[in-house]
Amino acid sequence: MDKLYTKTGDDGMTSWLGSGRLAKDHPRIEAVGAVDEATAALGLARATCQAPPAASLLEAVQRDLYRLMAEVAADPQHAERFRKIDEERVAWLEQETDRLTAGLEPPTDFILPGETFGSGALAVARTIVRRAERRVATLQRQGLIDNPALLRYLNRLSSLCFALELAENAHQQIASRKAREETA
Repeated sequence: MDKLYTKTGDDGMTSWLGSGRLAKDHPRIEAVGAVDEATAALGLARATCQAPPAASLLEAVQRDLYRLMAEVAADPQHAERFRKIDEERVAWLEQETDRLTAGLEPPTDFILPGETFGSGALAVARTIVRRAERRVATLQRQGLIDNPALLRYLNRLSSLCFALELAENAHQQIASRKAREETA
């Protein structure tokens, strides 16, 4: 295996899907980093959640975020080549969120993250997705990206994370109730 480090970023610059190099704190690199963090946090949630739909949904979202990250990392002249996130993917997130919430009791108050390990992981992921959304909004406002579906996707993704958090809590409550009934 080759070395995992290149030393090319030691000067505070990094490569991107464009010409030249960008500062590591450039808004584009900040956005890519925030989406990368969101993907990792969703991976933790996927590994810990027990509610049946979580794993497959989160894996599909993680794959979408890699595609979204590529478009964000590309210069405007080449971004279209990487465009995979569109209104169809936004609609898919809306459908999945609606499907999840259809059978859930709406919360009557703020929910405190951490009822379960999985729901806590989803709450962390949701907040990181929100940060990624803010970073992508900056790029859009500055005219560095032009696909409005990217922002809508991230916005709907935070809603999906919340719906999954509610589903995870409900699933764990049902599992706990069944366990108590079996031991009684």
